[in-house]
Amino acid sequence: MASAGLGKELECSICLSLYTDPVTLRCGHNFCRECIDQILNTQNGASGYTCPECRERFLERPTLKRNITLCNVVETFLSTHPHQEITGIRCTYCYHSPVPAVRSCLHCEASLCDNHLKLHSKGPEHVLTDPSSSLEKRKCSVHKKILEYYCTEDAACICVSCSLAGEHKGHQVELLNEASEKKKTKMRNVLQKLITDRKKTEERVHSLEKCRRKAQDKASGEVKRVTALFTDIRRRVDNLEKKVLSEISRWEEQVSLPLSDVIKKLEIKKDELSRRMRHIEELCNMTDPLTVLQDPDTEDLCDPEEDGGDEDTGGHSGGDEDTGGHDGGDEDTGGHDGGDEDTGGHDGGDEDMMEMRTQEDMMEVIGVRN
Repeated sequence: MASAGLGKELECSICLSLYTDPVTLRCGHNFCRECIDQILNTQNGASGYTCPECRERFLERPTLKRNITLCNVVETFLSTHPHQEITGIRCTYCYHSPVPAVRSCLHCEASLCDNHLKLHSKGPEHVLTDPSSSLEKRKCSVHKKILEYYCTEDAACICVSCSLAGEHKGHQVELLNEASEKKKTKMRNVLQKLITDRKKTEERVHSLEKCRRKAQDKASGEVKRVTALFTDIRRRVDNLEKKVLSEISRWEEQVSLPLSDVIKKLEIKKDELSRRMRHIEELCNMTDPLTVLQDPDTEDLCDPEEDGGDEDTGGHSGGDEDTGGHDGGDEDTGGHDGGDEDTGGHDGGDEDMMEMRTQEDMMEVIGVRN
């Protein structure tokens, strides 16, 4: 009785059979996947969907989730009760406890267990078939007799009355078993053709997959080759860039150092000239004649013999700076300036030579790179 109660709990409320691939709705009720799919297909999606058990409404078609635990329980139950068939069709005459049916009688429209089958009538009108829950479909809907024949003209299953006095009178008919075997023969031929076509399709798919793999392998090889090529090109370009930049830096250093020395000397000279200019401006602005005349740095600047001669910045043609036009005197703002101008002229020549060297170095760098 305990096993009978467990079997009852494992029945689908739609087909009243043991669960087959049980699924769960959001409300928690379980059904066979095929059973609940059929119910949901008959419901109007515009008005929503409902659970056949609790009538809970869903705005959208509910997602069916497989109940793995319940599926395992059903499999365990079937393994311990091998007589319990998956169909779940029970004997019609066993009221107190559900007993699986082994045959169904089309005449009686009842399913029978082993015990009731032994007691069942053996009359020719009692046609026994495999257990079925839809026995009414095995009878003619008009004459309520068992369907025994097949009308080849109308492709319909009929009873004796349909073939003798009904709308199928005079039509060519066959026994259901004969018609079924003929149809099975045709279906086997079709099946054989489908098997052949599937085999050809599989061979074609295999061939195309082989071609695809070859194309993928070739493409992969080309990708590796091109990637290696461009990696090498980038490496060469990077090395060339570093070398050119290094040459430019070296050239810049060679040009900048001499120019820096010249600029440093000129800056020193500019500072000295600025100092002398400020000193002379201060003397020119003084009102004390004694201070102006006794200034040691300018006593030769106003010499009458030198008045009207060359300017202080370039009157002398060379020699060391002194207080007048004499060679080799103390430094002043005049005599040696001419020499400085000569030096400046020489500096201009150095600049021209430096510019030529710059152009030659640059041409050499470009020529090396080319």
